[in-house]
Amino acid sequence: MKVGKLNSQLLERIVFNNIKLRREEVMVRPSVGEDCAVVDFGEYALVMSTDPITGAASQVGRLAVHINCNDIASNGIEPLGLMLTILAPKGTREIEIDEIMKQAGTEASKLNVEIIGGHTEITEAVNKIVISATAIGRQLKSKVIKSSGASIGDKIIMTKTAGLEGTGIIAHDLEDKLNSTFSREIIENAKKMVEDISVVKEGIIGGNIGATSMHDITEGGILGAMWEVCQASKVGCNIYKEKISIARETIEICEFLNIDPLRLISSGSMLITINPQKEEMLMKELIKNGVKGSVIGEVTKKGRFLIDNSKKIEIKEPESDELYKVIT
Repeated sequence: MKVGKLNSQLLERIVFNNIKLRREEVMVRPSVGEDCAVVDFGEYALVMSTDPITGAASQVGRLAVHINCNDIASNGIEPLGLMLTILAPKGTREIEIDEIMKQAGTEASKLNVEIIGGHTEITEAVNKIVISATAIGRQLKSKVIKSSGASIGDKIIMTKTAGLEGTGIIAHDLEDKLNSTFSREIIENAKKMVEDISVVKEGIIGGNIGATSMHDITEGGILGAMWEVCQASKVGCNIYKEKISIARETIEICEFLNIDPLRLISSGSMLITINPQKEEMLMKELIKNGVKGSVIGEVTKKGRFLIDNSKKIEIKEPESDELYKVIT
């Protein structure tokens, strides 16, 4: 199988189909495009998400916190707790684990999220450090937002810039390779992108204003995330390429490495669908809170297209993220 997360067909056939038991308390269970599980706890719902960090060599502590908390934020709520599992190969030094936990502790504190448990182990089962985390949050049942809520006619909004996380990872892990081509300014600006990968702020804003769906843009990039929202919501979309914000550093680094920024992992960017009547309110609130937002398209009845000038390109199911082409 290819490197990266399993495609939707494999998920359905060998993962979801083997989950037989269904409890009545579970409100949202595994499905393509959904970021979180949601469990009925009476007036409130418990929201949970889990993800590993496997495509980065440095900044793994920082990334583990944010990619999981971002999933909770995609349901329109603030994350409150995090559990971390660290699997490190034989030969790992104490200073490396210490650095991971310093990163995780610092970033969790910024988000007002407590690290409430986990597991740390040295094992010959891995050849580099792997972190898996589980984040939890709590929300009134009536206010839980799903990836499957996008409606025909909704506007599609993307926050920040495409390829955000991937650019930061590449700049950190391939710095020596980039040094021969790029200025110090471009490399340092790209490295700083990992400092802007939280979408908790915009997730809460979207939840308060009434987004119909939200989806953290992770593996597969902006196009992969849009396909997953459409798949979950059983709708189509038109995305306008010229309206997608991409940082200069991302464009130049992706051109150098011959990878597609629209298919590059992009934690730090949130995909939001919202009723056109609430679009202006959402955009104003994002600006007020220092979050860049771009209206990049609309939800349609069927067909998933990237429109590049007059050319309509079908948005296909995401495959292995572009990051894995350059970082192994």
